[in-house]
Amino acid sequence: MKNINLDRKSRRKIRISSTIHGTADKPRVSVFRSNRFIYAQAIDDINRKTIASFSSLILKKDKDYKKMKKSEEAKEIGKQLAKILIEKKIDKAVFDRNVYTYLGRVKSLCDGLRDGGIKI
Repeated sequence: MKNINLDRKSRRKIRISSTIHGTADKPRVSVFRSNRFIYAQAIDDINRKTIASFSSLILKKDKDYKKMKKSEEAKEIGKQLAKILIEKKIDKAVFDRNVYTYLGRVKSLCDGLRDGGIKI
């Protein structure tokens, strides 16, 4: 039973990543979520470089941090990543949700990017 689930996830990953590519002007924002944390990074696929990254680990190290729900935390991570990208004069990006469906924390992170001023 477990192999079927992994096969479904790997097929979804291949299907999604075959159409999404990032450049220096319009990077790919890739998402990884674990049970406790969520990570996002902007990637230039042509030069194979990470332009910017932000995660809930970095957010929790901030001294002004207050406890919030995971989806609210994901939205804040999207806003912070958008702030970093705008400082680097990047205003457009391609969203790569990886193997995750566009629900919950993944959707909140994308909404945070849009609220921060990034066109997705």
